[in-house]
Amino acid sequence: MKESYRLRLFIMMALQFFIWGAWLPLIFGYLPSLKFTPAEQSWILNAFPIAAIIGMFFSNQYADRHFAAEKFLAFSHFVGGVAIMSLAWIHSFWPFFLMMLLHCLLYVPTISITNSVAFANMKDPTKEFGIVRMGGTIGWILAAWPFTFILVDWDAVKAANPQGMVNWLGTVLSSGLTGEALQAGTRWTYIVAGVASLVLAAYSLTLPHTPPKKASEGAVEKLAWLEALKLLKHPFVLVLWLVTLVDSFVHNSYFSWTGVFLGTSQEAGGVGIPGNWIMPVMSVGQVAEILTMLILGVTLKRFGWRTTMIFGILGHAARFAVYAFFPQHQAFIILVQVLHGICYAFFFATVYIFVDAYFPKDARASAQGLFNVMILGLGALLAYSICPWLMQTVFTQNEVTNFRGLFLVPMTSALAAAVALALFFHPPKMAQGEAAGAPPAH
Repeated sequence: MKESYRLRLFIMMALQFFIWGAWLPLIFGYLPSLKFTPAEQSWILNAFPIAAIIGMFFSNQYADRHFAAEKFLAFSHFVGGVAIMSLAWIHSFWPFFLMMLLHCLLYVPTISITNSVAFANMKDPTKEFGIVRMGGTIGWILAAWPFTFILVDWDAVKAANPQGMVNWLGTVLSSGLTGEALQAGTRWTYIVAGVASLVLAAYSLTLPHTPPKKASEGAVEKLAWLEALKLLKHPFVLVLWLVTLVDSFVHNSYFSWTGVFLGTSQEAGGVGIPGNWIMPVMSVGQVAEILTMLILGVTLKRFGWRTTMIFGILGHAARFAVYAFFPQHQAFIILVQVLHGICYAFFFATVYIFVDAYFPKDARASAQGLFNVMILGLGALLAYSICPWLMQTVFTQNEVTNFRGLFLVPMTSALAAAVALALFFHPPKMAQGEAAGAPPAH
């Protein structure tokens, strides 16, 4: 692939995931500030997994077969960008929910369409896609950093009257918003996400032309979901599928609660991170994800599928244990964010690789879809349906949240999933897979 193409595709991926990374981490604390009920919050949060499920079964294939990819990206990100940006000025439930749903229905298919654009313009995807896709992770990380200057208490900075650039910068970075001011300032996340979406809409028109696939090329995918369900007759597939549901719930519990936990004062049981540093702290996990992906292949060969996945699940348990028992130790809380990237790579990425290695070529797409429904759809749907209720109703009394009790829920869920995987996940040893370089089943 030409270097110019690689750079253009890298930028495409960076903008694609910048959009998602800009609004997701802080929405969980913002919705309660608009006086939405836990049920209303769940509807809004579930717009994304609902769109993901619809995308798996309909919109992804429809877009792939009927539109040039770059034009579909331009249209989706333009309309979706306007929708997500409008949320900065919407404060009632139904308009907020409908605009979020519109954004998600248009955004989710673009995740696979950007992959299609990348693969269509690569000579050797096995060597080139990893570099291009890393742009997405970097884009998510970059999305956090504008808010170190946006979510700042500028009145406090003005009152301090720092002299000189160094002193001014230090004062700004240490004057993050807190409390109700932080919740009100979170509206800027939708403006930043919307601007990035509009930029990507324009940028998409400069991407290499990627024509729609003919129906015959994707005919085998027409009933992919039916073929996928047939795979559950294999006990090891069923076990891994159910464990993936639990791990996805735990993974999305992290996003649901971490931002609020980090921003809550230590007197109220939180960590007391200034508002402008919450997203950068959470982005540590994405940095760790990049590093962990570099050693994933070696880890798989050394420990095998099951042990690597168990490491990934136990990482969740360890992180939530630190949240529950050491909330006053800011440095420890920040350091433990690295486990997020390890959890993602060692479980979710390993699941994708496992499916590619253990299933014949004609069943791989169905199997990947089966697990994508759990990872992006049903697991997130479960988390976003009960996490607002757990935090605001079950574990909050007199406006004080029992974070320890709250975090014990995903911690014990992760431990149970790890035990289930250890006891019941026994994939067959496949000579063909092993001959192709797949690691042995431990």
